[in-house]
Amino acid sequence: MPKPRYRLQALLIIKTRAKKRAEEALARALIALKRAKDRLEALKKEKEEIQEKWKKARAEMKGKMQGGALVKEGNVHVNFLRKLKEDEEAKQVEIEEQEQVVEECVENVARTRRAYIDAARELQVMEKHKELWEKKIRDELTRKEEHEMDELGSTIHQLRRWRGEKSVFET
Repeated sequence: MPKPRYRLQALLIIKTRAKKRAEEALARALIALKRAKDRLEALKKEKEEIQEKWKKARAEMKGKMQGGALVKEGNVHVNFLRKLKEDEEAKQVEIEEQEQVVEECVENVARTRRAYIDAARELQVMEKHKELWEKKIRDELTRKEEHEMDELGSTIHQLRRWRGEKSVFET
């Protein structure tokens, strides 16, 4: 007798593939989150460097002005300081935008993690169903075999009685 085919095997395959896709989506979301956080840290570092440049330029300008520098040199320093301040403000805007990107990535990770958990749970349910189905099939097969063995034993017993043979257990 051929082994019965699990009728939901196609669905099990679909659930397995869905879990794999959810797992890959989660991995991509985690990578995107890490990149976004790395970019945010780089932007913060760049802003700190701009602030350090501004402090150094300010101290340098103060030193030159105390030593008696020309007005033209003062204007150059003021323009340079103004440009550094503008760069710092632009960097702050970039940081705020990147923080939004990080927030979106965190939300995406949460969404994809939920999808992965759901897909894994659905697959687990399907696998459990298949295990129970296989156990049921094994139990039915065992029961049929036992029934056939009982019938065979009964038939042999009836034949021996009919022939007048004594059982091994009879003395």
